[in-house]
Amino acid sequence: MIARCLLIAAACVAIAEMAVPAGATSGWGCFQVINVRSDDSLNMRAKPSASSAVVDELGPRRHGIIAEDGACKPVGSPPSRQWCPIKHFNGDRTTRGWVRMIYLAPSECP
Repeated sequence: MIARCLLIAAACVAIAEMAVPAGATSGWGCFQVINVRSDDSLNMRAKPSASSAVVDELGPRRHGIIAEDGACKPVGSPPSRQWCPIKHFNGDRTTRGWVRMIYLAPSECP
């Protein structure tokens, strides 16, 4: 199990180094909001359920840093059915919650 984790981490580092220009501070684990209208926002939920309380709203191109906070679930399901735990850093405020994978795309970390 540890060897598998190290192999995955090494692959992620290699991919990040190829895709990121020299000197950039970017890496695996940050996201941007996609598949949401520009005048709308993505609801971050307290639990992985559409009926769970909204803890934050993430607008396309109007949010702080969105970073992963664990593994998406259920594993092996299509992105439209998976919920991902994330952290939203916005100024002095950090919120934790869940969003559907279909609304996230990898993004450079600042």
